[in-house]
Amino acid sequence: MPMLSRVTGSLVLALAFALPAGAQQAPAQNEPSKAQQQRAVEQPGNNAPVWREVRSGQPNYTSAQGREAGVLIQPQARFPGQSNMSTAGEAWRLFRNGPVTFYGGWLIVLAVMGIGAFYFAKGPLMLHEKPTGRLVQRFSTVERWAHWSVAISFCVLAVTGMLLLFGKHVLLPILGYTMFGWLGALAKNLHNFLAPLFMVSLVAFILIYIRDNIPEKGDLKWFSGAFAMFWSGKHVPSGRFNAGEKAYFWIGVVILCITLSVTGAIMLFPNLEQLRMTMQQTNVIHSVSAICMTLLALGHIYVGTIGVEGAYRNMRDGVTDETWAKEHHELWYNDVKAGKIRAAEVDAAPQARVQPQP
Repeated sequence: MPMLSRVTGSLVLALAFALPAGAQQAPAQNEPSKAQQQRAVEQPGNNAPVWREVRSGQPNYTSAQGREAGVLIQPQARFPGQSNMSTAGEAWRLFRNGPVTFYGGWLIVLAVMGIGAFYFAKGPLMLHEKPTGRLVQRFSTVERWAHWSVAISFCVLAVTGMLLLFGKHVLLPILGYTMFGWLGALAKNLHNFLAPLFMVSLVAFILIYIRDNIPEKGDLKWFSGAFAMFWSGKHVPSGRFNAGEKAYFWIGVVILCITLSVTGAIMLFPNLEQLRMTMQQTNVIHSVSAICMTLLALGHIYVGTIGVEGAYRNMRDGVTDETWAKEHHELWYNDVKAGKIRAAEVDAAPQARVQPQP
């Protein structure tokens, strides 16, 4: 009995201390609810506290399952160059429609103007000697298919991408909302559905051309004489690809185009539950890489078409005149004439042969 009395007394004391504590906590838990009810009566139009909670970026209840499903508005963030904090979505919008669009657009315009000014001031780089009519195989059929698959798909992606990035600022005031809406939808679908072809072609292109784009010790000499070559026509010996073409391959094709492919794949498949911040950062990286690649491609297209006499024919027909080979890729031409290319490599590498001049 004495033991039972002690136990009973202890329980009574515990309840005596617990009840006041619970009575003190209950009002504290009900205070936000009561405050909200009172505010609804006194200030029926004041939803500021609700939206402050929504804009906090903290997850709330939702029946939909998924990453960030409970977050209606992203938390505060800031992109490079921004002085004020704002919601992450707004910060991304301001950065994309601000510095990326403004500076990227003007860089492309200045590049086109610079290329045009150089062409009208200097004209194309002409051959010093007359063509001999003896043709040298420059590219195989497989190499040309790989090149044109990447080139054509990239050009379509570049045009549609620029329309999506700059169209609202340039074309919308001219075409109006209806026409621009149709054009934007077409550009979006072309961009999305042609991207996989570009990615596959890019892999094949890199595997085919990487062997002949390995840097060599004579490449720096080419860079030092590149300006004189384009301005005065001074000859700079090089292998199958000169140092400029190799730089374009490694910087443009390998680094920038792979970056475009990876970031593009991330944005093509948002159903893989990427975070919104991931998609926003990926979009910025994709846009900046696309602008840089477009700038490089403009120079490459100029040199490969109207900038250098006979250059376009190399990739169109796969052959080049002996004079062109000697003046632009003398080291490669000497190797071909010396028979340093094994017979087993004829389909993948150049072989000297004579064909009638068309």
